[in-house]
Parts: sequence; structure tokens; C-alpha cells
Amino acid sequence: MTSRTRLTALLSVVLLATACSSGDDDAPAPSASAPSSSSSPSASPTPSPSPTPPPTPTVPTTTEPKVSRIGDAQWAKMVETGSWRPECPVDRSDLRVLELNYKNFDGEVERGRLVANKDTISSLKRIFEKLFQDDFPIESMRPNEEFDGDTLKSLKANNTAAYNCRRPDQINAPVKESPHANGRAIDINPDLNPWMDLRCDCWSPRAKHHERTPAPGKILKGDPVVRLFAREGWVWQNIKVPDYMHFDTGYPSKPWRSPRDAA
Repeated sequence: MTSRTRLTALLSVVLLATACSSGDDDAPAPSASAPSSSSSPSASPTPSPSPTPPPTPTVPTTTEPKVSRIGDAQWAKMVETGSWRPECPVDRSDLRVLELNYKNFDGEVERGRLVANKDTISSLKRIFEKLFQDDFPIESMRPNEEFDGDTLKSLKANNTAAYNCRRPDQINAPVKESPHANGRAIDINPDLNPWMDLRCDCWSPRAKHHERTPAPGKILKGDPVVRLFAREGWVWQNIKVPDYMHFDTGYPSKPWRSPRDAA
């Protein structure tokens, strides 16, 4: 091989090596989240975690109300969250679960659950069946333990609930005499029907809807909801300050029977 031939061959090798090196440097580094072209179809990126959504409303499979005793899992949750404590005036045997349908603010039918004293269950059943027939909207109907036993959380969610043996820092009546702690009171659409909390001199859960102007889900003096409860023997906002969400069977709470059951 001549000197010229050897020089030409050497230059070819150098140029080839340089071209390969430049190609590697210019190619972008593969992304840690992007799958390579040789990845299998199942090797897709893992999505970022999203916040836990609120519980999905229960779609009714029946139109019939159901009354049952408190099951073991629910009772454990009530104890765990402080919704029931040894100092509460009623026990598991005094309470019942009422499952029934209601209409939300979109007119859709959902299934709700109330925990209440067994001596109020037949009355509450009649009341809420009539509210359903009258298309009275309800935002949510879940027991207090599903809000970690926190009354304010339940109120802010516009949640309709009955039995509530409030935590010591949330009590607004002596626990033994409290209608809620005895399972003989109910708060309906509380965000739309707030109460005046004198401990803070403020509307709870907020003041936005405190004016008594007619609107779906609101309760006003002498309206059909108030008259319906009154026929059953319940008292509306049985307290010295405005408490538009609240119905109970009397204070101090004691064993009770609806006049309609007594007839």
C-alpha cells in the first residue's frame, strides 16, 4: 500500500469515528418518565397521585326505607371517632339506622343514612318520605362518624344528620340533656339553614345563607317543612337564638312518642 493510500484510509477512519461521536452527543437523553420505543405497551407512565375524592353518593337499588340496628363496623367507627363515648346518654341498643331515599339539588335520587333514637325512627321515616314526595332537596345525609365525629365538618358539608353526641369542645348543651346526644334531634341542610353560635357571636357554619329568603332546601317560619315536623310533635329551632337547621322532640331530652304513633 502506498503512502498516499494509507493516508486516505486513515482519514476515512477518523471521519467515521467523528460522525458516530457527534450523533450520540446530539441525541437527547431519554426522559425518566417517557417509555422507550422498545418498551412493551403495558410499560406506561405512572400517573401522579390525585387527592382522595369525596365518597360517591349511594345509588338507590330500592325505594323502600330500611331500619336496622347499628352493625359492628359502624359502631367501631363511632367509638373510634368519639361519636359515642361512655358519658353519652344513650347506648348502641338505643339507636337505630334509617336508610332511605332523598333527592339532591339536581333532582337526582340518592340513598342516605340517619342514626337516631329508636323512639323517633317511625316519625323520621314518615317525615322524610313526605319530603321526598314534595321534592324537597337535601345535599347529603351521612352519619356524624363519617366526618370524624367533627360537628363543624358535617355542618360545612351541608350534611343532614341526627344523632350527635358532640365532643366536649363542640358541646352547646349539657350532654345528658342534649336532644342530639340522645338521638332525638336533626339538623337539615345546615349550611343553608345556619345557627347563631353565641360562643363566637357568629353564624355557623357560615353567614352566607342566614337571611330567611325563600330558596330550595331552606327552612322558613311556617313553611311546609316546619308544619310537617310540627304535626309529628317536633319543635323547630328549640333554642333561644336562631337555629334554622334544627328540629328536636323537646329539651331536656326524654323518652318520646310521636302523637301520630300514639293515635
